[in-house]
Amino acid sequence: MISYTAKYIKIDSGYMGQLVEWPEVVTEGKDLEDCRAMLRDALHEMILAYRDMGKEIPPSTALIELLPVEV
Repeated sequence: MISYTAKYIKIDSGYMGQLVEWPEVVTEGKDLEDCRAMLRDALHEMILAYRDMGKEIPPSTALIELLPVEV
């Protein structure tokens, strides 16, 4: 199983999610759960696109989820 580090940032319209090891995989969602689902889908689609193009999929390290803290 491949795991990537996801980071989430609170934005005006909800949350933005991005993979640290693969910054091209980025998306937005209306709330954190929506953003997580969208990020998983974006990762799946990016893997399929890279395979179709014969590109190397970036290596992963570990899955660490960084949750935003509102102050």
